Amino acid sequence: EPIQSRHGSRSWCICRLNRLAQVWYSDSHVPLLLQVTWYWVMHARWSMPRLRQLATMAASFFSTPAQTNASTRSGVNVLNHLRTVTATAARPITSTTMAASQASPDDADDEYGNLKADGLNHIFDRVTTESGTTLHEVAVNYKTFGSLNAQGDNALIVCHALTGNASLDTWWGGLLGSKQPFDTDKYFVVCANILGSCYGTCGPSAINPKTEQPYGSQFPAVSVRDSVRLHARLVTEVLGVRRVHAVVGGSLGGMQTLEWASLENDWQRHPSTAPKGIDLGQRFVQRIVPMACGADHAPWQIAYGEAQRQAIYADPNWNGGDYYNKQPPTAGLGVARQVAMVSYRTPEAYWSKFARDTTANNQEFQVAAYLHYQGDKFNTRFDAASYVSITKMMDTHDLGRDRGGLEAACARLTQPALVIGISSDMLYPVTDQQRLAKLLPNARLVTVESPHGHDGFLLEQAQVAPLIQEFLERPV
Repeated sequence: EPIQSRHGSRSWCICRLNRLAQVWYSDSHVPLLLQVTWYWVMHARWSMPRLRQLATMAASFFSTPAQTNASTRSGVNVLNHLRTVTATAARPITSTTMAASQASPDDADDEYGNLKADGLNHIFDRVTTESGTTLHEVAVNYKTFGSLNAQGDNALIVCHALTGNASLDTWWGGLLGSKQPFDTDKYFVVCANILGSCYGTCGPSAINPKTEQPYGSQFPAVSVRDSVRLHARLVTEVLGVRRVHAVVGGSLGGMQTLEWASLENDWQRHPSTAPKGIDLGQRFVQRIVPMACGADHAPWQIAYGEAQRQAIYADPNWNGGDYYNKQPPTAGLGVARQVAMVSYRTPEAYWSKFARDTTANNQEFQVAAYLHYQGDKFNTRFDAASYVSITKMMDTHDLGRDRGGLEAACARLTQPALVIGISSDMLYPVTDQQRLAKLLPNARLVTVESPHGHDGFLLEQAQVAPLIQEFLERPV
């Protein structure tokens, strides 16, 4: 049905499109309109007029559910057409990027590969952050795998890292599925995109309902704790979870994991903040697996994040974070990504991969071409303001903040914990995990031997998988 201007708030339009998607694709395994709604609308940052145009176009094209279900090909054609239409709203891939891609080493993909904002979405009317700022019409992008049991206690939460998304199946797919560590026959697996990101959850590129323009510089400072509390509302209020079997995550995902473990203590101190239906007399999170992180963000890690942010700030197109609908700060974000890629690996890994070899035209070292490629590629999938927001979020990580200090806060986390470190991690060295394991009263530390550095928690799936599976299957 046409979207009328008097009903035309952004959340109303999106909810209408979601409802249309549920009706038309109830018998299909690919909710095409849902994908269009969130990826090409939220990620491409469409204006309200274009959003209404999309809703009207969708309603006029699919006249009846029967017609749609009878012809999936028609739905695919519409999706392809909308991809073409929305290409002008998305950031273009330049000829320089394409050339770098063609010249890049075979194994030059980053730790996540190609990501997008697919999955489901829920909009919360309002969310108040630790800083006291209240956001309205806050979207959360998430994906689930498996089924929630009748008791609501078989949820397995998997938390992604800095530039990840909710599509756990694309970046940790080897651990997901029947008989795998994230066993979808046993667990209701949930992965949600973090606050501040550009993959469907509210962030700087999202539309501020007050102005109907991207938040940009007006997006507030958010913490790891803010994001976890938002996800906890999703899991309990929307998905019906009553207890969480386990939480697993690496890097920023590990920081979130530790905040999940702290939720019940916060709720007990402030019962009015606890979700309805949660029994505060029982442990909410049964066990945790924090990987490649510490109990707080160390000066070394803050320094790396600040260096990357300064690269973005130095780009004239940064404009204080208000560059939407203008030329984005691609040069600054590209350099920030290059710095990050160096910190994620090791000297040995770079020597083994590139040595002192040069490109085919002998114009530059292969390692330089690799970094240039990574910077260019990153600009096709991530947003500079989100990068600034999330790296600042990581700097807020401190389990002891407002909880009586680090030792007291960690002493209250009595659930079993499997702390995993990567032997060659220079960014979050094993000493961080050793310290964390000593602070947690019921923790076991395992160090995975790997030459890959920090990214080893994603790349060493063959070693990580059995550790996680055995731990998740232990009785509490």
